[in-house]
Amino acid sequence: MAAMAPLVSVLLMVVCVAALSPAAGAVRFVCNATAPRASTCQALVAYAPPNATTLAAVRALFQLRSHRALLAANGLPLSTPPTAPAPSPLRIRLPCLCSGGAGATFQRPTYRIRAGDTLDAIARGVFAGLVTYQDIAAANKVSDPNKIAVGQELWIPVPCSCDPVGGDPVVHYTYVVLPGSSVASIAQDFGTTEATVLALNRMPDAKSLLAGQVLDVPLRACSSAISNTAIDRNLRVPNGSYILTANNCVSCGCSSSTWQLDCQPTQGISSSLCPSAKCGDMFLGNTTTSPTSSCESTTCSYAGYTNSTSFAILANLTTSSACDAAAMSPTEQTAHSSAFRLASTWLRWTELIICLHVILLCVGFLKHD
Repeated sequence: MAAMAPLVSVLLMVVCVAALSPAAGAVRFVCNATAPRASTCQALVAYAPPNATTLAAVRALFQLRSHRALLAANGLPLSTPPTAPAPSPLRIRLPCLCSGGAGATFQRPTYRIRAGDTLDAIARGVFAGLVTYQDIAAANKVSDPNKIAVGQELWIPVPCSCDPVGGDPVVHYTYVVLPGSSVASIAQDFGTTEATVLALNRMPDAKSLLAGQVLDVPLRACSSAISNTAIDRNLRVPNGSYILTANNCVSCGCSSSTWQLDCQPTQGISSSLCPSAKCGDMFLGNTTTSPTSSCESTTCSYAGYTNSTSFAILANLTTSSACDAAAMSPTEQTAHSSAFRLASTWLRWTELIICLHVILLCVGFLKHD
């Protein structure tokens, strides 16, 4: 029996190392937002179609409510037809729900099982690795992943988050790591920091990044003048995309020069359907430069919409300094990740100490026998 002690110790060590390593089948983003309306938000998902397809096909797969919304999320012109080829990756805007400390897309997308489908093929093939078959099985209470029925409808719980980062609201982007990528290159591409990416994804270091890994990448959102009483008060738009709001009457994009929400009346929408929005003699989106400073400008900014008694589009005058904003680059964001990293490190050391105690107890027990 004593001769087996080294073998048992090795096995226990393997179990502990496995417990400390990220679970291959777990794709969960931290989501603890609990403020009013903060537990739900609009998140973005990066979808790389496995085969050549059209915008219409992608819209149907994710059950998006409008073709315009898909175009807006990807910064494509509203004149782009549904039959146009889908770029890769494609940004999909989906509702996110926080529950139990983690976030997943709310109710959508769903998938109806066809002959020959497996949960793994659905996860890896149809949804391009955004989820794992374990996540699909758990979300749909499938006890045996090998026993699924043709015609069965499954909810695909794509991971997402609504949490602020460092106290600032962001748009969380669900991103599948491409081969050859690094944490530093991903952070640079999306205007964040390496430390922030590591902290959000509870990664011990940049070397642990794997191709195909699903990352939570925070995208800086433009600040706005939207009123707290407006229906779309939680509107968040990152750079590189725009969003249609106020019953599609207003198109809002994010300006990377001022980092202010830039909203204009939507082109191509009948003016008879949209009430006018003005700030005195200025119309929504109009800007005037200060006669005393070329840096300072005043804009008739979008302030949200209401529909309590009648549909109304709100607007307010805002003043901004383009010179100060231009001096800031998207990457000049505070990491706000030290506490997160320390907590993660403390937990991992605690787990290691517990594992070592278990090993010593088992070895002592075997020697005693």
